[in-house]
Amino acid sequence: MALPSYINDLQEWSESFHYNYPITVRFSETDAFGHMNNTVSFVYFEQGRISFFKDIGLGEEWFSNGGEGIPVTADLHCDYIRQVFFDENLLVSVKVAEIGNSSVDLHYKVTNEKGDICMTGRGRMVQVSQKTGKSLPWNEQARSLLEHA
Repeated sequence: MALPSYINDLQEWSESFHYNYPITVRFSETDAFGHMNNTVSFVYFEQGRISFFKDIGLGEEWFSNGGEGIPVTADLHCDYIRQVFFDENLLVSVKVAEIGNSSVDLHYKVTNEKGDICMTGRGRMVQVSQKTGKSLPWNEQARSLLEHA
């Protein structure tokens, strides 16, 4: 398997994830052949990402009324490694790879019950002001939450 450009050492990269979100592939997420539809990976990344942000404490401001910043997806990428089928139990793992001034680069790893990697991914989220629509720099608390995630 050729490694995506965002992974230097697969084992080291894989072992550096600490946050996991379980998902079971639903029938409605599969095609006529029983394979998970290729668009569903992005929904799984989103579910894992939102849960991750909530669990580290960053979602409180974003997902409550009154917060100025909101997370916006700037780019999202998925590399498919192994086929996934209806009713498989998967683990979506999320980690912070890089923190920018108002953005965060996240990496994703999806494994099956055997621990096999089924897909990998990465994406940049940007914190945007609801008022201006422009990027909003991280405050000290948000940056600290991301650094310690």
